[in-house]
Formats: sequence, structure tokens, C-alpha cells
Amino acid sequence: MNVLIVHAHPEPQSFTTSMKDLAAATFKESGNAVQVSDLYAMRFNPVATECDFTSRSNPDYLVYALEQRHNYDSGSLADDISAEIDKLKWADMLVLTFPVFWYSTPAIMKGWIDRVLISGLAYGGKRFYDRGGMRGKRALIAATLGGQPHMFGPATVHGELEVMLRHVLQGTLGYVGFDVLPPFFAYHVPYISEQARANYLDRFQDHLMRLDYMEPMQMPSLDAFDDVFRPLPQ
Repeated sequence: MNVLIVHAHPEPQSFTTSMKDLAAATFKESGNAVQVSDLYAMRFNPVATECDFTSRSNPDYLVYALEQRHNYDSGSLADDISAEIDKLKWADMLVLTFPVFWYSTPAIMKGWIDRVLISGLAYGGKRFYDRGGMRGKRALIAATLGGQPHMFGPATVHGELEVMLRHVLQGTLGYVGFDVLPPFFAYHVPYISEQARANYLDRFQDHLMRLDYMEPMQMPSLDAFDDVFRPLPQ
């Protein structure tokens, strides 16, 4: 299996970075090939602009998704985007490692999503969910938080993490066709002991070793909708 880890944390000594390193080592020890895109270390540009395209189908008005399609077809995407797309196409599994910022990903990872999961490859037209461009591949989120476990879940102060991150789990990964595996979360990591962090790493490694036996999260199937995506009668 080919594994692409996309990592977003500004501190190389962070616990999130330790999780990234553990994931890479665990996959390699199981005989898998691994590539890592460490976005902060790469100084990856997260801003989607007209500079992402060396050719324009419409030079007078920028429709970003349409220019993605045009430039992908013509082989004229910016070099940094093309390099990440090559990794994405190579990968059988995508792993995103990041700290939760404001109920979301760090901006640099959102920028990777915006610029790399391009229209014409990852999605487009009626190619989404179980017909998306990434179908047949798997994806996993491994995230860290400052909050404590009792703050997350039904009837808690923050609500359920899977709902908080639905825009990534479903609206991004599921939308483009990945089989999205149950995520892994490490809580309160800036404030816990070294032993507690070690315990989280043990649990994360166990999570990684069990991925082949996990059921993907449930996503919509377009078979349940008509040609304009109205629900079909049950």
C-alpha cells in the first residue's frame, strides 16, 4: 500500500508531529511505502489565486474550479500543485495529521485541500461521494486538541467532534470519494504528562494497526438520489 501523510503543525517538536512520525514508521514497518508532505516545513502556499495556472481558459474572469480542470487537462498547473497531485494519485491511503484550530484545520491544510483536490480529478459534475475521483482510496484524520474529552460528545459544551469536523470528514474527504476511516483524536495534549502522551501514542499505533478491520464512516450514495439529486422514494 502507498500512504501519503499530509501534516500541518508549525512546531517540529510538537506532539502532533510525533503522531505523524509514528504513523510513517508504523506504515513502513508493515511493508507500506510512505510519502510525507510536511506543509509548514515545505512552506506550502495555502492561497488559491490565478498564479496557480500557467494557462487560462478565460483570462478575463477567474472561475477557479474551471481553471483547475483546464490546467489539469493541459498539464499547466503550478509546479507545487502538480507535485502534490502526483503524490495523491500515487497514494492508496491519505492521512491528515493536524491540531484542531477553531473547529477546523490549520489554514495551511485548508489551502492544501483547496489547491490540490482539484476539479477534474478529485470531483466535478456528478463525480462526488461514491462516484468521486478518489473512490477506491482510503483516508484517515489524526488530530490533536487542547480540550478535555468530557468537553466533546452529545450534550457537551462543544458537541460531537465528528460533527464539528464534518466539513472535512464528509464535505471534503467523503465528497471526493475516499472511504473515510474512523478518526483518531488526542485530547488536552499541551497540558498532560509525558506518560499520558506516551499512552496516546500507544493507542494511536493500535488504531493504525487495526485500519484494515475498520468500517468506513457512512457517506451518501448517489444511487439514493435522482438526476438532480432529489432523494428517491424509499
